[in-house]
Amino acid sequence: MTTELLTIPRQDSIEGIPHFLPASKSISNRVLIMNAFAGKHAVLHNLSDANDTQLMLKLLPSNESIINVEDAGTTMRFLTGYFAVTNASKTLTGTARMKERPIALLVDALKSLGAEIQYVEREGYPPIVLKGFKRQLTRNVQIRGDVSSQYISALMMIAPGLPEGLQIELLGKIGSRPYIEMTASLMRRFGIAVDFSSNIIFIKPQQYQPISYTVESDWSAASYWYSFVAMARSAKITLPRMTLDSLQGDRKIDDIMRSLGVQSSINGDMLTLEKIDTAKEIHQDFTDCPDLAQTVAVVCAVKGVRGVFTGLESLRIKETDRIAALQNELGKIGAQLREENSSTWIVEPSTSLPSRVQVATYHDHRMAMAFAPLATQMEVVIEDHSVTRKSYPKFWEDMRHVGFSLSKG
Repeated sequence: MTTELLTIPRQDSIEGIPHFLPASKSISNRVLIMNAFAGKHAVLHNLSDANDTQLMLKLLPSNESIINVEDAGTTMRFLTGYFAVTNASKTLTGTARMKERPIALLVDALKSLGAEIQYVEREGYPPIVLKGFKRQLTRNVQIRGDVSSQYISALMMIAPGLPEGLQIELLGKIGSRPYIEMTASLMRRFGIAVDFSSNIIFIKPQQYQPISYTVESDWSAASYWYSFVAMARSAKITLPRMTLDSLQGDRKIDDIMRSLGVQSSINGDMLTLEKIDTAKEIHQDFTDCPDLAQTVAVVCAVKGVRGVFTGLESLRIKETDRIAALQNELGKIGAQLREENSSTWIVEPSTSLPSRVQVATYHDHRMAMAFAPLATQMEVVIEDHSVTRKSYPKFWEDMRHVGFSLSKG
């Protein structure tokens, strides 16, 4: 099978506005679940056009018995919770990669509450069959805090509709805490009282209230534009519909990139990015913002910045094994991502960049967009560039808006 290639000639000076910067899919997918529990009477504005959210819109009201979430991990986990407690009889499945992404911790928690769920193929992984929810068996569940926060958010969102409510005890270190806080904050907007203190989340039985809500722009998507500015010789990029007072954990990119040569200034809801001096080394814990790791690693590799990273554990179970993928693709530009110990990774930057690189994307939207800014330094060829539809469908069009020329084939 031939992979479609996208060629991007080098362009080291960029300026403009990425007009199609998407709304947050993390927020969009959460408010869609909450709206379903609120009787679908909320008025939602600026929902993400990302494929994950479009799938959620289509699948939530579906009468089909087989629900194919494709490669959308958030959609799989949130719908598992939603269908499990609404007595839906559904089979949830997805792509080959989705069938490799574990779901046992969520399934175990739901089964302990009273849901009837069976695995179709491999124990602990999709596809799964949901066969209803007769009665609540307990109001207390325990789940590891260092696993995907989507498991925890899925449990939180179903809690108000349970006859006894729910107390969730998070065991050990809590990863991606901002995403759990995001879920709690959005639930409060929908009228739900959420008590989240230390490692205990308590939600009593109550009713979601329909509201009017506008989704903000996606900070994960914005992170790639910080990368473009960091790597370009000269750059001025303005991002629309942004707020620094954001629910999103990936707003952290604004702080990280100050060390990597980017400063921001906000005027209304327009955020302008410009170049400043760069540090020689950075130390960054990605526990709360793992989706930023690929972007930051590539910037360090190109700009001669040694990166000392922790909190990368969850990257192994994303759309691909992102650590292995990063190691492979950084190697093509003369950089390394090496394991220092079980919790620390080192980015050793390149000392001699090539004039051209062909980047494999591993069916992972973030690999494509994290490596695209290399086009400020060299000609870049992206394999399977359509993967960006998962979270940023018009990413390549926005590259054209700021000065790049792109050609297929």
